[in-house]
Amino acid sequence: MIKNIITAFDHISQKYPNNFAYDYLGEQATYSELRKKADTLAAHLLKMDLPDKAPVMVYGGQTLDMVVAFLALVKSGHAYIPVDDHSSEDRLLMIQDVAQPPLVIAVDDLPVALENIDVLDKNQLQTIYQIKQPVATTNYVGPDDNFYIIFTSGTTGKPKGVQISHRNLLSFVNWQLADFYFPKGANVLAQAPYSFDLSVMGLYPTLVTGGTLKVLPKDVTENFKALFTTLPKMDLNIWISTPSLVEICLLSPDFNCENYPNLVTFLFCGEELSHKTAANLKKRFAKAHIYNTYGPTETTVAVTGVEITPEILARYDRLPIGYVKSDTDIWIDTTDVDGATADQKQGEIIISGPSVSKGYLNLPEKTHEVFQQSGAWPSYASGDLGYFNDAGLLFYRGRKDFQIKFNGYRIELEELNFFLKQQELVDQGAIVPRYNAGHKVTQLIALVVPRQKSSVDETALTEQIKGDLALHIMPYMMPQRFVFRTELPLSANGKVDIKSLIQEVNAGD
Repeated sequence: MIKNIITAFDHISQKYPNNFAYDYLGEQATYSELRKKADTLAAHLLKMDLPDKAPVMVYGGQTLDMVVAFLALVKSGHAYIPVDDHSSEDRLLMIQDVAQPPLVIAVDDLPVALENIDVLDKNQLQTIYQIKQPVATTNYVGPDDNFYIIFTSGTTGKPKGVQISHRNLLSFVNWQLADFYFPKGANVLAQAPYSFDLSVMGLYPTLVTGGTLKVLPKDVTENFKALFTTLPKMDLNIWISTPSLVEICLLSPDFNCENYPNLVTFLFCGEELSHKTAANLKKRFAKAHIYNTYGPTETTVAVTGVEITPEILARYDRLPIGYVKSDTDIWIDTTDVDGATADQKQGEIIISGPSVSKGYLNLPEKTHEVFQQSGAWPSYASGDLGYFNDAGLLFYRGRKDFQIKFNGYRIELEELNFFLKQQELVDQGAIVPRYNAGHKVTQLIALVVPRQKSSVDETALTEQIKGDLALHIMPYMMPQRFVFRTELPLSANGKVDIKSLIQEVNAGD
């Protein structure tokens, strides 16, 4: 069992200094190189006299320097806040406003000037790396210190920073290495951006077992030709992604065990794994271990898991999301849950254990809404609906509120609708999800009442609205379809009736 993530990485880097830790499309870095860079940067950070334990933003893509910055920060006693280089300017500014970090490490060029904050840019980083310096282990983040803070979307446009401590992360990593087939020294797919906590499922289990993170950047995954050309060359042992990515790969008949003979483990999280996808994958990779997992960001990546075997596929049409990890308690709260089953087994999933976050950074009111102290550990009211069967398997049955998962990303509809309604071209508007038969969100639809109601060029108006929205939201939040109306249904309190619209766009499915 690992007792410290950072010292475990140090041990691996000393034991296997020449093993490759990182491989970005052929650009490789050894464990020795990664550690020396991280130690040198950590020593520099300690000399900057930053406020004690203050979190630091790290802005960039999926390059080695991002991981160097993460390790350097936790080695110098600071949590890191990963911010993806596809983030909007507004999101950067809002994260800065909430977190109040004293520093941003800009691995890539910042798209907007951040006031009242120091910046280490990529050129400065390269200069710092030239002066090799060690760093004392006494500076490492402690068990209850924040290790990283991931910002999810929030209502009224304000993102929430989920604080994950070293202890939280240890609980997750030890469970993953104990309960899943995660061989030492494995080549592990690193596809998720670091601002998405699915990335943690590969990052730290790999770095403490001497494996290689095989990076698949965003521009490759979005280009099918490049994707199918690149994947076979990666010699993967462990696949980690949302189900959406593997569904794309299954479109190719060449995605099978004959062409990927060393691919032995599939780990899925971030959205619901459909029976159809799992069954198809099991046919292609009959001997591989395929795991379905579940967990909100607030509980450190995942807290339940189950191997999808032929027996599971034969028994369940809608797949379970797993057994609860041994150090964690999950119970179902049926209080005030719409649509609870007649036997009252279905309700809100409440999670308590050592991987549950202490709450949202600098947002005490939001924290108190969903976090409580439950015995030795905090508990988190997930907003997810589910139930346990007699075998102790947990099943997911949707959201209690208007939070959805789309292509693995958590999206709060209130956030999207907040920005939609701010636009001068929009009188009323709502963005709602469309589901398929497998209960998965396949499309975001914007229903809009234009402010100018006569002689509307819908194509031109759509482009104008999308252009303005792009300044405020992430690309994965953009609606795929815009529908223009003369009016929208209202609820009793005079607000647009979102539930009614969701039912309407999914009628007949």
